[in-house]
Amino acid sequence: MREASESKSKKVKGKNVSSPKFARLFSDYKFLSVYFCQFTFAFLLLPSLAFAQEQFDTDDAPPPLKIVSKQEKSLLDAETNVSDWTKLSLELMENRLKKAEDFYTRESYIQMSDELGGFSALMDNTLNFLQKNDNGGGKILNNFKRLEINLRRFAPRLELIRRELPMRYESYVRNLIKNVRQTRAKAVEPLFDDSVVPDNTKGNQNDTRQP
Repeated sequence: MREASESKSKKVKGKNVSSPKFARLFSDYKFLSVYFCQFTFAFLLLPSLAFAQEQFDTDDAPPPLKIVSKQEKSLLDAETNVSDWTKLSLELMENRLKKAEDFYTRESYIQMSDELGGFSALMDNTLNFLQKNDNGGGKILNNFKRLEINLRRFAPRLELIRRELPMRYESYVRNLIKNVRQTRAKAVEPLFDDSVVPDNTKGNQNDTRQP
């Protein structure tokens, strides 16, 4: 009797395990488990991919070399007059900026950056040259003023370039515009230097002398 009962129990169990309903439930459970694992993996991976993409998009391009070319240096070295040297340097800066604008319109951003690097080098070189030759005289002060006026004209053109640039190149041009603004301020400083005041004071004293 006991053996018959065990045999019947096994038969029932075998019947339950092999039933289509149980097989379908097991298949559905297996499918849901795999789907849940895939969904969880994708959910955890997406933020990493988005972060990586964001890092790539906002990663700044390497800044260009800030160097005066050999040809530019040779032309400047040939000028012995301070005013002529300053005018030539500003012309070279204009040429650099024009080339940068041309490369910008063609979306050749690496070449554009190289030209702006040369522009920046000429700007710093011009300011250093004038500061070294600053004797407080009227001629050197006129050249400081000439530099400041031209930089004021260059700034809006650089801003037009910056507005539509890809983020990788925008940062460098934005910093260059700041440097132009700072250089303008330094070029203006000698015009208001105290060393210029005594000459005016002396002139006023001569005018007020009694005959």
